[in-house]
Amino acid sequence: MTVTTQHIARRPRDIAHCVSAYLQEGDLEGIASMFHPECVMFFPPDQPPKTGIEGVREGFKEMLDIRPTINSQVISEVITGDTAMLRAKWSVVAPDGSVMAEGESTEVAKKLENGGWGYLIDCPYGPPVISD
Repeated sequence: MTVTTQHIARRPRDIAHCVSAYLQEGDLEGIASMFHPECVMFFPPDQPPKTGIEGVREGFKEMLDIRPTINSQVISEVITGDTAMLRAKWSVVAPDGSVMAEGESTEVAKKLENGGWGYLIDCPYGPPVISD
């Protein structure tokens, strides 16, 4: 019998910790549950943005075999109603301790149906630059 853990971000600043916990558990659906259904994710930065829950699954599926830890230090959190804006310093650390990626993110979060928070716009390296 498989035991499924449910992590819920009670505050917007808790979303990355929940994503990291699901990543450690190898739970792709859990990771996807931390994103709003209409989300857009700008990762990896050299690829077009990924949209919706399918985009989140695509963006994280390769990381499941590695099971790295996401360390996130939220440095700014602004909440108004069911929307929040976050800035954080983050790193993705492999099990051997090596840093796989790091940066300073900007995210917009929304309240989810389960009462927790999830990413609506996820920009791990900050908002993309406008290109005409």
